Amino acid sequence: MTSQKQHFVIAVDGPAAAGKGTLSRKLAEHYGLRHLDTGLTYRATAKALIDRGLPLDDESVAADTARGLDLSGLDRTILSAHEIGEAASKVAVMPKVRKALVEAQRAFARAPSGAVLDGRDIGTVVCPDALIKFYVTASPAVRARRRHDEITGKGGSADLASIQADIEKRDARDTERADSPLRPATDAHLLDTTEMGIEAAFEAARRLVDAALEH
Repeated sequence: MTSQKQHFVIAVDGPAAAGKGTLSRKLAEHYGLRHLDTGLTYRATAKALIDRGLPLDDESVAADTARGLDLSGLDRTILSAHEIGEAASKVAVMPKVRKALVEAQRAFARAPSGAVLDGRDIGTVVCPDALIKFYVTASPAVRARRRHDEITGKGGSADLASIQADIEKRDARDTERADSPLRPATDAHLLDTTEMGIEAAFEAARRLVDAALEH
């Protein structure tokens, strides 16, 4: 990090279980930046609707709820619950919700201290002017194995084939959707973590960020 405190944004995109969240948190810690997992903003919207007994199929209500979120205190553990993920998939396709959350994510990124944002459309839609962009990917088989090991490591049970099928289904949904499809920004640095550990990915990303900061 340069000695002068700078406002800068690091955008990290990629499919599920590619390692973008872990990489983003490590980058944020290293550079003293705030971090936002934008996927959690959709889950937080869904949870707020559920907690208040509000319908999940009313776009205006969901958009109002999204606009009222506090993005500074999202609890990953709570929001990772399966039922919240299912609900989030319903509100995430609503254009008004996406618009409200993109505006909130951009406001988070504009904070004077800078930020690292990870998601599906950070470099292409949310922060197209980010200082540096990464697209983190890995093979579906490797991503399924990581997700399987994560679940079983916490004492849960999981079927590897089912997880891989779900990941491939989600990839198709994310890349083929009309609004903000998952794709690398044209100026993103590709990090394929299929055969790369998180430390190696972090070192590769850190060198690229440092180089960008020197310009």
